[in-house]
Amino acid sequence: MVIGYVISEELINLTSLIPKITNRSDMVADLIESFLLTDKMEIIEPNYISGLQLAEFHSKDYISTLENYSEDSEDEERLRKFGLEFDCPPFPKMFRTVCAIGGASITAADELGQGYYQVVINWFGGWHHGQPDKAEGFCYVNDCVLAIRQLRNYFARVLYIDLDLHHGNGVETAFYQTSAVLTYSVHKYESGFYPGGGGLESIGEGKGRGYSVNIPLRNGADDATLKRVIDETLDGVVERFKPEAIVCQCGADGVSGDPHQAFSYTPSGLSRAVSKVVSYNRPTLLLGGGGYNHPNVARTWTTITADLLQTDLSNEEIPDQKYFTEYGPGFEMKITASNIKNENDSSYLDFVINSVNSNFDLIK
Repeated sequence: MVIGYVISEELINLTSLIPKITNRSDMVADLIESFLLTDKMEIIEPNYISGLQLAEFHSKDYISTLENYSEDSEDEERLRKFGLEFDCPPFPKMFRTVCAIGGASITAADELGQGYYQVVINWFGGWHHGQPDKAEGFCYVNDCVLAIRQLRNYFARVLYIDLDLHHGNGVETAFYQTSAVLTYSVHKYESGFYPGGGGLESIGEGKGRGYSVNIPLRNGADDATLKRVIDETLDGVVERFKPEAIVCQCGADGVSGDPHQAFSYTPSGLSRAVSKVVSYNRPTLLLGGGGYNHPNVARTWTTITADLLQTDLSNEEIPDQKYFTEYGPGFEMKITASNIKNENDSSYLDFVINSVNSNFDLIK
């Protein structure tokens, strides 16, 4: 299987400017390159999109605010109106970065739609919280939505799978009333935890009723938890929905060692889930997402890439490269699961799985 890999030096540099993930993109790309995995994929040069193309999902006023921002801007009220504060502070080259991220994922969608690849990776995308008229949750653009909309030009039905620690609220909301896109999100869910949605009761509305599938997990979910809920629900979704293409957001903030300290996934556990997604043999777009322990994010997405290329890195040491010292003290690819108490006992998982599966008759 030939895998397409969306990457360019400017895409790396621009996404490395995002305040909450400074240099993360460069670290990910560097680790993938240091294991010579880049040579095993076909490089896809991303295109940039215009404000007009962003307006396929985002409001013109929001786009205008991004485009006209300068560091000398004193219109704090306007910035606040569009979510450009707190977790999404404005930054230099913000509009160019948004156009690069959106363009990369749309480019990937086109490559899949035209049949050039079965799998395309864009680790620089996956910004699933972005809203039509504001930035939210570190996300200045919702490239997931833009990519899905682009795929719909080629495929009648698209399945969106979200493995991030946080609920994929921006994507779910965008397609909440349609049966053409089914959203499936596995995430932490508890009172006060961002973004607050994604309960079992959120199943879609109108024509989209039954086409939003949420798997809310409690603190401490581990690889076995993830494997069970996916094994016992995702096959049913695919069988009923019969997607023609898949988009999978592979956020790594549930991996052990993340500052959230909420889940204790390992790279191999998340990779196993992604491999299952790819095994459905549909055109599949893999996106990045959350993850704030940058070395562990790099380990995770490099592991997923390597596993898809049938290259085992589980017992490998980190090669000598630019960010080598960041991987101490062990300097290994392997990450050990944390000892967080797993509050997802069998009875709770039974309840969640049975609740999800009971709605499958709504999917036509």
